[in-house]
Amino acid sequence: MSLRGPNIWTYRSTLEAWIDIGELEDFPSNTLPGFNQRLTTWLPSLIEHRCSYGERGGFVQRLEDGTWPGHILEHVTLELQNLAGMPGGFGKARSTSVRGVYKVAVRARHEQVTRAALYAARDLVMAAIEDKPFDVPAAIGTLREMVDSRCLGPSTACIVEAADERRIPSFRLTEGNLVQLGHGIRQRRIWTAETDQTSAIAESISSDKDLTKSLLQACGVPVPEGQLVESAAEAWEAAEDIGLPVVVKPSDANHGRGVCIDLTTRAEIEAAYEIALREGSSVIVERFIRGNEHRLLIVGGRLAAAARGEPVSITGDGKSTILQLIDAQLNSDPRRGELEECPLSLVLLDQEPAARLELERQGYNGDSVPAAGKVVLIQRNGNVAIDVTDLVHPSVAAAASLAARVVGLDIAGVDLVTEDISRPLEEQRGAIVEVNAGPGLLMHLKPAEGSPRPVGKAIVEHLFAAADNGRIPIVGVTGTHGKTTVARLIAWQLHLSGNHVGLACGNGLYFAQRQVETGDCANWESAQRVLINRAVEAAVFENSHDTILSEGLVYDRCQVGVVTNIATSDSLPQYYIADAEEMVKVTRTQVDVVLPTGVAVLNAADPLVAPMASLCDGEVIFFGIDPALPVIAEHIAQDKRAVFIRNEQIMLAIGKNEMLLADITTVPLLVHRKEQFQIENVLAAVAAAWALDISHDLIRAGIETFELA
Repeated sequence: MSLRGPNIWTYRSTLEAWIDIGELEDFPSNTLPGFNQRLTTWLPSLIEHRCSYGERGGFVQRLEDGTWPGHILEHVTLELQNLAGMPGGFGKARSTSVRGVYKVAVRARHEQVTRAALYAARDLVMAAIEDKPFDVPAAIGTLREMVDSRCLGPSTACIVEAADERRIPSFRLTEGNLVQLGHGIRQRRIWTAETDQTSAIAESISSDKDLTKSLLQACGVPVPEGQLVESAAEAWEAAEDIGLPVVVKPSDANHGRGVCIDLTTRAEIEAAYEIALREGSSVIVERFIRGNEHRLLIVGGRLAAAARGEPVSITGDGKSTILQLIDAQLNSDPRRGELEECPLSLVLLDQEPAARLELERQGYNGDSVPAAGKVVLIQRNGNVAIDVTDLVHPSVAAAASLAARVVGLDIAGVDLVTEDISRPLEEQRGAIVEVNAGPGLLMHLKPAEGSPRPVGKAIVEHLFAAADNGRIPIVGVTGTHGKTTVARLIAWQLHLSGNHVGLACGNGLYFAQRQVETGDCANWESAQRVLINRAVEAAVFENSHDTILSEGLVYDRCQVGVVTNIATSDSLPQYYIADAEEMVKVTRTQVDVVLPTGVAVLNAADPLVAPMASLCDGEVIFFGIDPALPVIAEHIAQDKRAVFIRNEQIMLAIGKNEMLLADITTVPLLVHRKEQFQIENVLAAVAAAWALDISHDLIRAGIETFELA
């Protein structure tokens, strides 16, 4: 089962598997000849797993002492994920009431990858038990491909991680890199390094290099002289007008594709024109600026990071061809690769006509054998990124910021060429050559030299003010009985207080009291629809025990968590939950996620619910019909809050101070039906509204005007 939110295991998304080990229940690992050696030979990094011993080698020691396949499956799954580049960290294996049947839970950053890792781990463990061959590198390779194609890219991931550090919740909205940070009306959206503030107009301007240059020049930003050309002959004419050397590049490509620089002859310029035209719809010829290309990342008008690119070259040995030298000296660098996590790209001559042209200018081709010690330039605008953030002159940072504002981008990668980034551009005839929307962040996260920069943090700080965590008030309601009534009554009171409320409960899905879907909507899908709705200012969710066990909670934390009751007859045998005591472990999930600034609303009369007060990170408000209940009496004695009935009146108490809220005869739900459970439902909703700081008058109005349809 995919538990996509907080669950009985952990706060994080988790994959839970049920396994039946059959006769292996009688054969722990220390009774299987050769098993431990085969397993640790295939996966030597298991030595790093601390397990219950709490120290390196702990899991291997458990293997030697004797442990069962469920526990082994957990650790192997986690390690396969680690080796594939998707760290897990959390894992548990627990026996059930049925002999040989275990529940195995592992952290699942991406459900499909973790599911594949689980199946691969099963096959690996069985191969080790049965002494059969298993291709571990192939299994890891398959998982790596899945991680690269299905998990968040490094640019998006670093922003999400920075949001997580700020306790800002996030949702992945597509299989790609579209992510929502925050909930409801407080949400923001990102797509790699673009945000919901990145306008389509600004993005279009940035993709048109000639238009970008015109706008920048009009606003006083230094740019190289240049012009748009429509033929190779016109490119040469433009070069003569501008003055040699020149740069020839596409007007609308990116990532440096098709860019040829420092061109001095007609043959070079005409060849470069054809290369540029293959990469874009039109071609620009512009003045060549001496120096290195620099990328300045501008976030919200401020410099967040800067990197310098340097030419890429090889050194001949008198024996190897240039192609062989490229593979040996450049592509062997572990930082180079085709995976998105690699900060440097592979150098592939057959795919880089600009590099081939550069070789031709030096009298070489891929099969040439340079003399020993001969340095051969491969790329003038190579992608070797060296961090220079601390060296950037303030005037250069200001020029880059102005360029981003002129184009209209809130996040921009500003490319400029200069010999010394620590001096003003005007002193060196430096200039800004491009402004890019959605810039890659990997060069700043993993520079070839220098310190990584917290660019994800800079983007999150741009999107959210220091005191903003992107959260709206969320109320979660769970228990055996009364959940739907309590959830609807709380939503009604929030509605009366002026909030646009989203409600997902057993009666349907509601927005601002308008039912948009009928039937049971107390599930993950309906709840997520509430949280992605930009109009929602507060949300109320009914969470059944079944939902918690099969899907997890849709939210990571909540402002108010309500537990109505737990019936002593409760059990869910289909989940191997045998009795009410085990149901407590399920129900407590709702209390576990209450924010430190939030409130748990608990039934003081329920001996299974009341003890959950000790599990809450925030405040607790008890509710109960009888103020003499020992739990309420003790709570009030500590100057804490409680809601109860005295003389058929609903009372709010803070310590010894009691406030009359309403007579139960004025509450429609209680006029004709004064059963204990219905009174408790009203008291729970009143306590939740009080926890949400709704005024007493509005709480009274809410319970006196609410009627079940």
